[in-house]
Amino acid sequence: MHLLLRTLLLLLASRRRRPLSLWATSSLKMRVLPTDIDVAMHLNNGMYFSLMDLGRFDLMVRAGAWDRMRARGWSPVVNLETITFRKSLQLWQAYTIETKIVGFDEKAIFFEQRMVADSEVYARAYLATRLVSARGPVSNEEIFAETGRPPTGLVLPEFLHRWREENALPSTRRPAPHLW
Repeated sequence: MHLLLRTLLLLLASRRRRPLSLWATSSLKMRVLPTDIDVAMHLNNGMYFSLMDLGRFDLMVRAGAWDRMRARGWSPVVNLETITFRKSLQLWQAYTIETKIVGFDEKAIFFEQRMVADSEVYARAYLATRLVSARGPVSNEEIFAETGRPPTGLVLPEFLHRWREENALPSTRRPAPHLW
C-alpha cells in the first residue's frame, strides 16, 4: 500500500514518456524520499524491490505491453529475486532505476535492474517474473504473441539458469512442508 499512489502516478506519467521497445532499457529518474528510508537515514533495504517494481512498470507501459497484458487479464508476479548492495542511497539523493529484460527460460522472463547514482551502480538485482491469469501461468509463447518476439541474440546467461534451479521451491501442486 505504501507505494500505491506513486505506482498510480507512474502508470500515468509513463504514458507521456518516450515509447520504448520491450527489449530496450528503461531509465527512471527517482529521488530518495523520507518514506523510503530507515533509521540509518538511507534507502531501506526492503524498499529496493518495491521501488524496482516501478522500473518494470515504466518499461511495460512505455513498450505498450501493460495495456495488452491488462486487456487479457494478465498480472505480473515475481517468482524469484536477488539483490546485491554496493553503496547506500541517502535521503534526497537523486538516482535512476535502470531496467532491462536479460532473457527467458521455459517458465520465466528475467530482468536485471540497477539503482544508479553519480554514474555508479549502487545496487543490482535479478528477478525471474511470470504473468498469471485466472487460468494460471501464461506461457511465454502467449506473451510473445501479444508483445512481440524477443531479439534473436537475447540468450539468458548460464548463471541465471543455475540460480533459478538452485533456489526453486516445489510447484504449488506439490507439498512444500516446513521442516528445519
